Amino acid sequence: MWLLVILLCLVIWLGGTYWYLFGKPSPFSLESVRPPGPRELDQKKRDKVIKQGFSLDRVPQDLDVIVIGSGIGGLTAAATLAKAGKKVLVLEQHDQAGGCCHTFIEKGFEFDVGLHYIGQLHENSLLRIAFDQITEGQLEFQELDQHFDTIHIGLGEEKREYTILTGKTEMEAHLKKQFPDDVAAIETFFKIMKVSAKKTHYLATLKLIPRWLSLFLLKSRIAHLVSPIFNLSGTCATDFVNTLTSNKDLHIIFSYLFYGVPPKDSSIVINALLIHHYKRGAYYPKGGASEIAFNIIRTIQKHGGNCLVRAPVSQILVNDKGAACGVKVSRGQEEVEVHAPVVVSNCGIFTTFQKLLPPEISVKQSIQDRLDMMRHGRGSFLVFSGFDGTQEELGLVSTNFWLFKNNDLDTSMEEFFALSKEEAPENIPMMFITMPSAKDPEAKIRHPGKSCMTILTMVKYEWFEDWQDTTVRKRGDEYYKYKMRFAKHLFDWACTIFPKIKNKLVFQEVATPLTNMHYLGAQRGAMYSAEHNLDRFHAEAVARNRCDTPVKNLYISGQDVFSCGIAGALHGGLLCASTVLKHIIYIDLLLLKKKLKRRKAKELAQLTKKKLQ
Repeated sequence: MWLLVILLCLVIWLGGTYWYLFGKPSPFSLESVRPPGPRELDQKKRDKVIKQGFSLDRVPQDLDVIVIGSGIGGLTAAATLAKAGKKVLVLEQHDQAGGCCHTFIEKGFEFDVGLHYIGQLHENSLLRIAFDQITEGQLEFQELDQHFDTIHIGLGEEKREYTILTGKTEMEAHLKKQFPDDVAAIETFFKIMKVSAKKTHYLATLKLIPRWLSLFLLKSRIAHLVSPIFNLSGTCATDFVNTLTSNKDLHIIFSYLFYGVPPKDSSIVINALLIHHYKRGAYYPKGGASEIAFNIIRTIQKHGGNCLVRAPVSQILVNDKGAACGVKVSRGQEEVEVHAPVVVSNCGIFTTFQKLLPPEISVKQSIQDRLDMMRHGRGSFLVFSGFDGTQEELGLVSTNFWLFKNNDLDTSMEEFFALSKEEAPENIPMMFITMPSAKDPEAKIRHPGKSCMTILTMVKYEWFEDWQDTTVRKRGDEYYKYKMRFAKHLFDWACTIFPKIKNKLVFQEVATPLTNMHYLGAQRGAMYSAEHNLDRFHAEAVARNRCDTPVKNLYISGQDVFSCGIAGALHGGLLCASTVLKHIIYIDLLLLKKKLKRRKAKELAQLTKKKLQ
């Protein structure tokens, strides 16, 4: 009798698992992808898509899902759910959709805000397939030069320059040429890169299978027998590279793609993944970063949904059964309620739990436990500079530059963030330089004779909090003078590499953490959202930090789900959609990948046959 009961339970469990994995229709199909249409250059027509203001008559009837925030994570979740038959409304507090993917134009100069380059977009890659599905094939990418990153360590005569190349074998080989005494260290690091890239889906799976099962597999150490990724994800980057080499310059190379966390507080898996991300090429959207939001929103609209801006959500509505059931949108002095049975938040875990949930819900222990798993990220500081002159005249390139004053990133960052407000502006230890006008071949058509540069570094929010109660563009002379001290130091440093830009500067705008809070809704100005510290990437923390929340029908998307960056936030959207649909859509993407590979192989075989005839 008991054997029959056990067998019956096993059959039910296996049947339920099969249904969860394969029993639901895929939101994706090869047929939905069509050849790219002509680029829409009419700004008024573009604005009707990415700048459509909120009004009740533009809210679709009988909504299934409301998404708060139009960053890439929110748009990805929205488009995926829309293609699965859900009617979705995306609400954005800024006057333009896109989050860190939006661009802004001032004085004839166009600047990207948070998208500087994307990797893993080679033909039939999983990320490329995902982009093709959520834009239905309308997004095109320009592959950058093979030499995509330059790293400077030190100043003046002490400066050392290293270059990073894309290529399955070229990246490693080129690094070995620059560090001939550390070949073994580089080989070991690249093995870790390979393991991290090939087995990261195991970490993602922890978020998709039942929580009890994830924790059982981890606590019993069964998961660790399957793959080393579960140990590696919780391994300190500094400790690991110290076992490989004593060469401090190479230590910087292994952690140069900086996201606000010094190597001693970061996971070796995340640092390795970031470098591996560009192994098969670095890419930039043709037409600029705003093409991403423009084309994803059109997919959402095609399936009956919409994306509305100037729609700041003031509260997530929770019914008497404790389930999310809609949102309140602020319209001047009024608040408008919009209802839907599912709410997805793409505005970060701190904003979601601390600001948008009703106070009686946010104080619950289950909510506080989730918040305790995260820490606030570092604030971002950006300098947007516009120049009269072409990239050829100014010597600008599509290559990105990473500048470090010395090769001890742990110490320099610790000392920098310990500085007082007055000491900080002239003591910035590192920065990143990108030139969007040199990356997009169509920028010359949109803005002929003009070039632009974006400089980024990380700063402490507390240095700017004296002005937190002021409004944008009305923060006063002291604020302006203070932020320009940072800007001058950064720009002068950039001029040591690109001396021709100094006399051609005609426009400059500076964004502090307060600016990022206003335009991006980034808590404490942290563009990478919650801090990506080591504690967050221990396997058990990965398993606990998932898309569903203690509030029924409320889900989290974006960078706080797995990792930062465009690709990380997009995967956060895919994980969120999987959770809402109760269907692992990655399986659908993998099946599409197999079909595309078979199609490619067939085309090559036919081409070969024709050549032989």
